[in-house]
Amino acid sequence: MAYIKLLRPKDWAKNLFLFIPLFFAGDLFDWSKVLQVAIGFVCFCCVASSIYVINDYVDREDDRNHPVKKNRPLASGAVSPSIALVIFALLLLAGLGVSFFLNKIFFFLIGAYFVMNMGYSFGLKNISILDIFIVAAGFAIRVKAGGVIAGIDVTIWLNMMVFLLALFMAIGKRRDDALLSSASGVNMRKVMKGYTLDFLNSLLALVSGIIIVSYFMYTVSDRVIERHQTYRLFYTGIFVMAGIMRYLQIIFVQKDSGSPTKILFKDRFIQVVLVLWIISFYFILYIKHIRL
Repeated sequence: MAYIKLLRPKDWAKNLFLFIPLFFAGDLFDWSKVLQVAIGFVCFCCVASSIYVINDYVDREDDRNHPVKKNRPLASGAVSPSIALVIFALLLLAGLGVSFFLNKIFFFLIGAYFVMNMGYSFGLKNISILDIFIVAAGFAIRVKAGGVIAGIDVTIWLNMMVFLLALFMAIGKRRDDALLSSASGVNMRKVMKGYTLDFLNSLLALVSGIIIVSYFMYTVSDRVIERHQTYRLFYTGIFVMAGIMRYLQIIFVQKDSGSPTKILFKDRFIQVVLVLWIISFYFILYIKHIRL
């Protein structure tokens, strides 16, 4: 169980961003493309897990002072550092090896993702602002990589929107760390010296507004209207606005945890809005003759 936990399978959900180009292109039911992206998903899971392993290896001493991370396999001593390094090498070899034969551009992107995150693990994560930009860039690379292996041209607006959404989530995670630091009186991360709760609140408000504008700009862009033969995708923006407003309400009004993933899994309002957004998006894509 400790070895499985070391791979952080729960975080593999982040690699589902590879399927985003398929979703927005309306090709989510093109099984040949889905299969290609699924193989890419496995490659990203292997490489991402290798990064998680080396990150835990580097942070094992600091993690012992964290109320939650002290239970990680390396920090708790459940997995030895030497075995962790062997697992790291095997995962990296598997992920990069398969990606090389899958698509050369995809191989380059996943390699860039690995190098960037290695830099993050070995020091860049301690530089405030740069740390959240690196996290967000990782999601943007996933989307671009998914588009490459599916043969889908990812629009500038979609890439920008995904980057901003990932930036929003990263800021929310830092806000969660700030709350933990405030409650315990101990800085859980070195980078938190460059953040305050007020600063992070301001960043959340700033980025959330840009996300909403970017989404509407995406839905009304000429390329999207031409591709889908409909201008009505902008109607789905109401669910994007509702989801972001609900998140801000939770952290500012209800004073709940700032971690977006925790809120997503437990808040029924956001879950319903997400489902309605997906349904409305595909309803408009596949029933173009409706008159609204």
